[in-house]
Parts: sequence; C-alpha cells; structure tokens
Amino acid sequence: MSNVGWSEDRVTTLSKLWLDGLSASQIASQLGGVTRNAVIGKVHRLGLADRGMPAGSSRASRVPTPRASRPRRQAMPAHRPRDATPRASQPVLVTDTPGLITNLVHLGAHVCKWPIGDPQSTTFSFCGAPASGRYCGGHQLLATRPGKAAAPLDRDPVVRRALAGLI
Repeated sequence: MSNVGWSEDRVTTLSKLWLDGLSASQIASQLGGVTRNAVIGKVHRLGLADRGMPAGSSRASRVPTPRASRPRRQAMPAHRPRDATPRASQPVLVTDTPGLITNLVHLGAHVCKWPIGDPQSTTFSFCGAPASGRYCGGHQLLATRPGKAAAPLDRDPVVRRALAGLI
C-alpha cells in the first residue's frame, strides 16, 4: 500500500465516480494506489456519503411501514399489593398514616420494618405493627409477588448433585 496524496484532480475524479454510483472498490481500482477504505474515508471527510440511489440501481426506495403502537402498561399504585386477594393467615392492614416507630434503634424483633415516607424527610418512619416475620401481613403482600418461591437449596450445586443421586 503506497501513501498517495489526494490531489485536486484525484478528489474531483473521486467525487464524480462516487456520485455516478460506483462502489468504493471500483473507485479505488480506477484511481490506483489507494485502498477501498481510503476511498470511504475520503468520501466521509468530503461529506459525500449521502449519494442517494446508485446510477445502475433499479431498486425502489424503501419506505418504512408504520408500526402499530403497543398499549402502555399501567403502573401499579405503590400502596396496593400486586395480589389483591388477602391470604387467610395474614390480615391486611395497610394504611397511609405515619408509622409507629420513628427511630431505627426502636425496631424490635417482632415489629413490621416497612419504611414509610422519604428517608431524607423528618416525617420518615417505620410501620411498627406486630409482625411474625419482617413485615406485617399487609406489607408482606406488598413485598412479595405470588408464584413459586425460589428454593435456595436447589441453587447449591452440591445439594443439586445430592438430590440427583450423584453423590
């Protein structure tokens, strides 16, 4: 590959051949001493990249067909559970009132730890209702989705091999 400069005659020839619809490879072979990539680079630097349809092309221009718009999904309100059916063992008690506990230090073992409000605000609090787990019944419904619970033991490769009888 030789380093041939782009004289005005070569640039004029390049522009004419490009606008006539010749490919970069064809132009490079006619000019001689330049590669296809050199022609493409010069075309872009000259701003000739948009040449429309090539001279010998009989293809019709492609018009994009409009797509049907998909219906937008409605976001669930933050205060409603995804599964609106209450579970029999857990009472539904979700209110928008401030929580009973305002200090993290006072969160005990059997109280709901659901945060209420903006943590940067002075009115931030925790639910504080009696709970058998991390959250009270109503907030547990908000925190979980219905469906098959993931079995953490099945993720362990050793346990999986033991369950399959390979160990």
